[in-house]
Parts: sequence; structure tokens; C-alpha cells
Amino acid sequence: MTMRNRPRAGAVALAAVALTATVLTGPARASGESAAGAGDHQKTQAAIEAAVAAGVPGVSAEARDAAGVWKTAVGVGNRATGAPRGKNDRFRTGSVTDTFVAVVLLQMEAQGRISLDDPVERYLPGVVTGNGNDGSRITVRQLLNHTSGLFDYLADVPYYRTYTMGDSFLAHRYDTLTAQQRLQVAFSHAPLFQPGARHSFSHTNDVLAALIVQKVGGRTYEDEVRRRIIEPLGLEATSNPGTSSDLPRPSSHGYSKLFYDTQPDRIDDVTELNGSQNWGDGDIISSAHDLNLFFRALLGGRLLPARQLNELKTTVVNPDLPITSYGLGIEKLTLGCGDVWYHDGGVVGSLTLSAFTEDGLHELTFNYNGDWDASGIVPILNAEFCDQASG
Repeated sequence: MTMRNRPRAGAVALAAVALTATVLTGPARASGESAAGAGDHQKTQAAIEAAVAAGVPGVSAEARDAAGVWKTAVGVGNRATGAPRGKNDRFRTGSVTDTFVAVVLLQMEAQGRISLDDPVERYLPGVVTGNGNDGSRITVRQLLNHTSGLFDYLADVPYYRTYTMGDSFLAHRYDTLTAQQRLQVAFSHAPLFQPGARHSFSHTNDVLAALIVQKVGGRTYEDEVRRRIIEPLGLEATSNPGTSSDLPRPSSHGYSKLFYDTQPDRIDDVTELNGSQNWGDGDIISSAHDLNLFFRALLGGRLLPARQLNELKTTVVNPDLPITSYGLGIEKLTLGCGDVWYHDGGVVGSLTLSAFTEDGLHELTFNYNGDWDASGIVPILNAEFCDQASG
């Protein structure tokens, strides 16, 4: 896996820079906005500015802690007009979608409607089959903690090149895709390993989990997320796009180096993208504010009973990234000053990361509107969770 695998670029960046990460500084480009009494986030601001100085088009961020709410926006939101990024921008969250799906399934478990240790075959008969793939041997829990062994459809080279790179992306960005089309790509490959043998992130797991939400709930996965999470928490900036290719406003443009292998300096506007291409594993659109509200409610016990919250935070080791371990839709990261929980996500033109303490009372969510350089992520996290605490 390389940094060009954009849907996991945040995690890849953590692996690439964790051992040498330092908080960089750069010339001021924007000033943070703080509610009355909010904490000092100057080092976080400097780390975000450094990421933009290094080439990220722009960053929108919000932190919440005991002192209040702090927002900032740095860099450009539209390279053609020079318009700045907005502090309340909406953006594609990528794999942060996984946490929403996991919470719905855990709520269903708490209601006695599903067991996470049931085989996938029970809910999706005949779906996981072919080339050694067998839904009767994989549990729902193994989908959520990514120990199923199922091949990641996005790792299929022809698929990846068609929908994320070069002229092919530009030709296919408005295509409507079904979950079945993406699963067909995955199951044309043999499993990577026996179910339960180890952890390996696969977007295939997430698509299947969203399909199980629909089967158990009897309504679309989008309806379940809206009814169970978005509406109760009042997440006004959070939505599922369906087959729409637009971003709701306020929002910034998204950018990608689609031709990085032949024209490394070329940057394309990739804002418009059919939402169906990331259905169930990366389609949710939200804001830094809404994601912080969501994770604070989740870790604070407002969305799940204690048993299910404990299941959410029961992790398996990630052998590809030893500083992290994976739970059910959230991950744990070891920084130099201790552990934080997080989830990252990326789609073409967007990288997002939400990080938070165990109690959910200290949070930081930020979004890049460019997908090619995630090296600033760990410095930003260190600045917020380590350097701020140390003064």
C-alpha cells in the first residue's frame, strides 16, 4: 500500500511519518477563531499552516475541549478564484462513514435484532461467494474490525485506475455504481487470509456492513443513519449524497493529482463525483463541527449502551501499522504523549481525520481539500493532543 491509495491516505501517512514527526512552523496564513474561554491552539494552528505551506490547498478544522470550541480555516478553497477555505465547510468524509455504519449495527445488536457473531451468510445469503470467498465463515464482527480476509475492491488495479486516476477518472466521475458491481470486483480475487487470522483494512467489508444494515433494518442504510444518528444529534451539515455529484454549500473545491505518475505537478479540480461510487464505505458528507458532535456523543455514551460501547473500543492489532489498533469503526493511535482514538478517510480530492480522547471531551477534526500529501497529519495531532497539553 502506498500513499496514493487515497482512501486510506491518512493511515498511510501515520505509518510513514510517525517515527520522525515534528511540529513544523510556517508563515501565518489565517487566524483561528475561538469561543469565549477556548484553549490555546496556537501550535495546532502552526502545524496546519505548515501543511498548507508544504502544498496542501487548504484545511478546515475544529477542536473542542473543556475550554470551548476553536475553529480555523487555512489556505484556498477555490484555486481558480483564490477564495479561501471556510471554517464551516462541508466535505466528503471517506471512510469516516464506517463509524456511522458500525454504530447502527451495534444499536441493532443492543435491540436484539442482530448478533455480531452471526455469519454474514445469514443476512446476505449467496452474496459472499466464489474464488474461495465464503460468507458462512465470516462474521459481522469480522467485517467491522477488518479481520475477514476479504480482498479490498479498491486494491484491484484496473478498478483503481478507472475510478481514481487520470483521464479515466475524468471520464467516469459521474458514473452510477452499485454495491454489487464493487463486490464483484472484490470477489474476483481470492481472500487474503483465513477469517480471523489478522487485521487488514478492506473497503469490501464496509460495503457488506452497509448491506446488512439494510437487510436487518428493512430500509436503506441512508435512512437508518439519518433516523438513528443524524436527526437525534441534530447534525445539520451531515448527509448521504445518493447519486448526486455535488457538494452542498458551504463547501470548497476538492483537488487531486490525477496524473501524478506522468505529470506530477498537474492538479485537477475533482469536486464533482457521483456519490454512489463510495456508497456505504465513504459517501457521507459532513463538517468538522458535525463530526466532533458525533464522536463526542458516541464516546460519551449517548448513542450506545455500555456493552456495545465496550465492543466498539475492543481492538485488534494492526500488523501493518504497529502504532494503531482497530476496533469496530474506530481506531486507537499511540502518540508520544499517550493514546487517542480516531478515524480517517479519503476520497479523490479529500482527506479527513477525526481524533478524540477516550471520554470524547477533547476532539479535533480537520479536512484537506487535496489528496496527495498527508505528511502533515501526525504533526497536527501532536500539536493538538501533546504540545498543547505540555504548554
